[in-house]
Amino acid sequence: MFRHQGKSRTFKHNLQIATFLSFVAGIVNVTGFLSIKQLTTNVTGHFALFINDLSNFEFWKGTIYFLYIFAFLFGSFLSSFLIENYRGNKKLNVFVLPTIIECIILLSIALMSNFVVITHPDVIACLLLFAMGIQNSFVTKISNAVVRTTHLTGLFTDLGIELSQLLFPKQHPNREKIKATIKLRIFIILFFFAGGLIGGFLYSRIGLELNTLIFGAIILLSGLFYDDFRYRVIKTKRKYNQKKINNLVT
Repeated sequence: MFRHQGKSRTFKHNLQIATFLSFVAGIVNVTGFLSIKQLTTNVTGHFALFINDLSNFEFWKGTIYFLYIFAFLFGSFLSSFLIENYRGNKKLNVFVLPTIIECIILLSIALMSNFVVITHPDVIACLLLFAMGIQNSFVTKISNAVVRTTHLTGLFTDLGIELSQLLFPKQHPNREKIKATIKLRIFIILFFFAGGLIGGFLYSRIGLELNTLIFGAIILLSGLFYDDFRYRVIKTKRKYNQKKINNLVT
């Protein structure tokens, strides 16, 4: 799910990581909005507000929306920088580093909320947008820009285009590929929605508030451990089978 890249990456790998990360993004989106009344997984709305403040000559007021945008941008930059910097290390799964940083941010916000009264919600917003910038960047690089999990605008646009293409089989004969892509987009949307529902339930009904982010971090870490465990099992099995073949030959 995390390790396969390039030609070795299949539709199944993209589907797994898309559902997994979109679920986390759904949790973060709802938790951020309920706690600080700001969107914390994308910057489209913040950019509009930033431009509105500038047009009204309220430069200082617009600064906070600029910081939101910059936090998401910097998260994306840092994630890509780490991946490119350590890509040559064959022993290291380069996507572990960005994922661990995202987990640390989510856990830190959740745990600190139990001991410190939140007097600066803008800091929380920036940290969550930074974390989502990290996630959106590394999942884009893993899937070769096939998967994005932190916002739905582009997904619904692409989904609408691909659904219309099914109605014109002569112009778009590769129907199986289109159907597979539609399936991927629907799964991302559904799991983002499911993450939002679970996040809202944990935040409001159970009363976990920002501690809801802990579940997002646990899901991320579980995915990393599962992926690493599965990789080691497959690697061990291949070595065992190769050893058997060598013994038979000799």
